[in-house]
Formats: sequence, C-alpha cells, structure tokens
Amino acid sequence: MLAALALSLLATSAQATDEVRCHVSYGGETRLLRANAVSSSYEVAPVSIGSYFLFRIVFERPPAQSASVKLYTYADRDDAAVPIHVAEFPLPLASGGRFGFTGMQRVYEPVRDGELEYWCEFGKKRAAQ
Repeated sequence: MLAALALSLLATSAQATDEVRCHVSYGGETRLLRANAVSSSYEVAPVSIGSYFLFRIVFERPPAQSASVKLYTYADRDDAAVPIHVAEFPLPLASGGRFGFTGMQRVYEPVRDGELEYWCEFGKKRAAQ
C-alpha cells in the first residue's frame, strides 16, 4: 500500500511542468497558444495567425545561457517572413497582473491596417495521463 501511494505521488509530481500560455487575438478570434521549455530556439516553429501574421513563442530554460521567454511576430510576406515585433522577458518572470507577465501587446499590420493583440502568462501544465 505504501509503495502504491509513493508511486502515485511521484507520477502526480512528474505530470506538472511549466508552460507559457499566450492569448492571441486577431480578426475577432482569440487563440490560446502554449509553449513548453526548449533547450534551443531552433526547435520552435512559428504558428500562422490569420493570413498575414506568424507568432512564435520561445521558452528557454536554464541551463540555456539566455534563459527567457522570447515572443516573435512576423509578417508572412510572399518572399519571406519578416520580423515586425520582438519582446524578451528574462527568467525568472515577473509576477503578472491582469494581462500576465507581458501586459497587453499590440502589433499592427504595415500593409492591411489590421491589429494583432496578445498577452502571455506563465503557469503549470498537467500532462495527459
């Protein structure tokens, strides 16, 4: 019985991991994007938001030299993706208010006059059982 309880506690603690959650709004739609810690920023691909933006969350944990959360917004142009907004938040993250550790961020389209809004929070993720 004691062994079963110990295994249960170990499994529960192993299932909780840190994640970054970004609430991204564009064109009247809000999406929740999640990111787990990575050891290299090259592991993370951007996500398409509408027909114009790409959004990328890079959550680098120690022992990475630059342990931080980096948020990239790109214009998805025909010839190549062009970075139009970059925000970096070093770890440990500041405690968040109403709009998480980033505050409300706004990125404007240079061509179509639209707006992408986002804010991000830090929390625990429970793994699937």
